[in-house]
Amino acid sequence: MTSQRADCGNLELRSQSCEQNLLSRPDGSATYCQGDTSVIVAVYGPAEVKQSKEFLDKATLEVIFKPKVGIPGCSEKFQERLIRNTCETIVLTALHPRSSINIIIQVMHNAGSLLSCCVNSTCMALLDAGLPMSCLVAAVTCSLSCDGDIILDPTSQQEKEAKAILTFVFESRDNEIITSNTHGIYSIKQYYSCVEACRKYGFVSCQSPLGTTNTVEQ
Repeated sequence: MTSQRADCGNLELRSQSCEQNLLSRPDGSATYCQGDTSVIVAVYGPAEVKQSKEFLDKATLEVIFKPKVGIPGCSEKFQERLIRNTCETIVLTALHPRSSINIIIQVMHNAGSLLSCCVNSTCMALLDAGLPMSCLVAAVTCSLSCDGDIILDPTSQQEKEAKAILTFVFESRDNEIITSNTHGIYSIKQYYSCVEACRKYGFVSCQSPLGTTNTVEQ
């Protein structure tokens, strides 16, 4: 199924596609595209861990975020931490103590809603690696226009014109939020409206590709 939307934006996501097992060396890999935004993720592990990073009761999970050009900055480090915290919530690291799980995220093209695309691609790569997880996740980004309109899966231009950008990560069991990242100006009412819009229109759209293990186009 393919969903299209006008550039002015509405309560629909851009067309999505996902492909797993693209790379031969990692234990799991996936590429995820939302419109023109695309990310490829590689997962290595469980593998041997350095003693200085070793945990006796769980695996050490690390995330490396690589921008399309240049070296990672403060923004990339923040996204690394946010994605790592999300993965630590769903990956059953206690089943692999004293080992390491490394996630490499490479941005191929950023045309808006990059964070949600990274989370979705990471989930697919973890699934491809066969790592035990308590649930799957689906991330959705939305923006608030100056008029207060909600735009799901905004493009780069729509993000520049927005007064607020909000990203939510939902888990597959109860469709509850496990990660929330926001910046900009918005009211409490607008926040909850964004949550419901992303939950209602986003997870159903993401649920199909996140529940498969081969090439999927939506």
